[in-house]
Amino acid sequence: MGTRYMARSFMDLIWDYAVFIVFIIFSTLVPLWGRFFGKKEKTKADYVFGLGTISMGAMMLSIARGTLGVRSFLGYPSELFYRGSAMWETLYGMVTAYPVVCFVFIPVYFNLGVTSVYQYLDLRFNSRLVRCLASGTYIVRSLLNLGVTVYTPTVALNTVIGIPYWASLIGISAISIVFNLLGGLKAAITADVIQGVTMILISLGIIIQSMVSVGGFEKIFTIPANNDRLDFLNFTGDFTVRVDTTSAWLGQLFMSLSIFGCQQNFVQRYLSMGTFKEVRRTLMSNIPVVIVLFCLAWIVGMGVYSVYAVCDPMKAGYINKMDEILPFFVEDKFAYLPGVLGIFMASLFNGALSLNVSNLNSLATVTWEDFLSHLPRFKGIGDKQQLNVIKFIGSIYGVIVMSVGFSVGLLSGVIESSMLMTSATSGPLLGVFLLAMLVPIANWKGAACGMLLSHVITLWITFGSLTVSKEVVLLPTTIEGCTNDTFSSGITKPTKSWLLANTPLEVESEFPYLETTSAIPSDTTPGLGFPQSLYSVSYMYYSLIGTFLTVAIGALVSVLTSHDDDAYDRKLLHPVAYYCSRLFPGKERRYITNPDIRPKEEKQPKTAGDDRSKKIPIEELERDNHGFDTVSEQSGVTVVSIDPVVTPPVTKPTPDSLEGVYRKRDLESAH
Repeated sequence: MGTRYMARSFMDLIWDYAVFIVFIIFSTLVPLWGRFFGKKEKTKADYVFGLGTISMGAMMLSIARGTLGVRSFLGYPSELFYRGSAMWETLYGMVTAYPVVCFVFIPVYFNLGVTSVYQYLDLRFNSRLVRCLASGTYIVRSLLNLGVTVYTPTVALNTVIGIPYWASLIGISAISIVFNLLGGLKAAITADVIQGVTMILISLGIIIQSMVSVGGFEKIFTIPANNDRLDFLNFTGDFTVRVDTTSAWLGQLFMSLSIFGCQQNFVQRYLSMGTFKEVRRTLMSNIPVVIVLFCLAWIVGMGVYSVYAVCDPMKAGYINKMDEILPFFVEDKFAYLPGVLGIFMASLFNGALSLNVSNLNSLATVTWEDFLSHLPRFKGIGDKQQLNVIKFIGSIYGVIVMSVGFSVGLLSGVIESSMLMTSATSGPLLGVFLLAMLVPIANWKGAACGMLLSHVITLWITFGSLTVSKEVVLLPTTIEGCTNDTFSSGITKPTKSWLLANTPLEVESEFPYLETTSAIPSDTTPGLGFPQSLYSVSYMYYSLIGTFLTVAIGALVSVLTSHDDDAYDRKLLHPVAYYCSRLFPGKERRYITNPDIRPKEEKQPKTAGDDRSKKIPIEELERDNHGFDTVSEQSGVTVVSIDPVVTPPVTKPTPDSLEGVYRKRDLESAH
């Protein structure tokens, strides 16, 4: 049954309800304003990429928001309060991932003219199987993740202001579907910007309130430090420890590489930019933005801890779960400002909403490009029809995500399984892209075997870990300093709210998804036998294990099954991998020239009387983008049978030419 901290009536919360509703309406209408009064998305390229309409600042904030998500806003403060700063060091992995993505992933497929990032795998391996395995992995894990994402704020809304979780789920899903039908990537990014700015302002307000409560900014740091909340550079050498410096850095690095470099919703944002230089500038400039936003959530946690250091609300019985500490703080310390609680809860609601909107766009695009567009029923349909199909698919996914959210709320263990599956599937997805970009000998047989076996092994470890006895270890807290004046006058022990008392019974309010992987095995002695010792490995290493297995198995199978038919266009390799491969002795690898791969048209500065976008030769683009002069003789060049879609010979590029999608003939279906 849902519970609340405060025993205030509906009328006492009227301002919070009003502010909540107004903010949701505002954050919904503003991103869609252009749909009614500005430039509308007329083509699939406009909808998917928002061509030429998204500023660099908005893109940076959107990428940062997608990097951190709602969990950083709600989960990191409670993490510091009850477990300390160990998880803070995942920042090292996030920061390391940005330059790797920028200089390894983006140069390879920026100029390939793809709409779905998984089209790259099809071009590289000439295999629909590998492409569908990768895109299917992304779709499944995204749906599970989004189910958790949309469920998170519904529990907080139920707990704090009494809104039934089913009402919040339906509201988030309905607004997401409206966004999907009326907007595109531009609307999703605008929603991200509104959400990002709101969370920053709320975080600053909480820090200022904490500073006032404890009597100085420096105490926000000294109080947690004196109580063992700030412990960095902890190298334990124990793979079963939930998180230490090594697992935080390596684990987050591989998870971030999988998300930033292989996930459609991120790559879709990179490809919406006009030049590689713009992508590089955005990604590298985003590092300080992510650092600031990431640290801001932890400083919020330090401020909350400094206020409640001598009187833990959970130990005192005012909250039931550790992740309720931040909403409790807002209720308690901002009780003198009507409406602040409403803004706080609206930001959680809108955070889930904006992430849901941007992911629905990406899921629909991947499903169309990688699955439906190849069916005979959809062969040869026009751009407008493709756009309508993508919007319809996105709406269906909106309903599916809502259903997953309901399942998360009704079935125990769903959250745990979905979060563990996310970390377990990161490795195989990253591994197949590394195989494609950095291992010249890799073929479709190796890639498919590597992904399948890696999935089986990592999921075996993942679900096997659920059978290992675990215990939740929290840092000590105290209630020795609790007095009658510690909390605001309206705060009481948990009780039903007015609204909750007048709605159907709800599931228990809890956030197990932030606790499930936090446990440490209760028996970590050296005598722990196989496979229990493997099951006890921290989930932070799952992505690393999956990546290593995919690359190792894929490379081995590729060597054993190597054939001349495995030839591909060398532009699908990273330039460093290509040049290094030429240094090895033996027969030189045969490459082909694939007309599907054409340079992305870069926008040139306009001159008087000339508004044309000049096409830059591929050699210049590769020198500019990669730092290598890739003009060299290819031995044994063979041109495959490919029918490119020829763009009209007009001076001004059409939307189709901007989109730059060139399709291969499905040779397998012809046979």
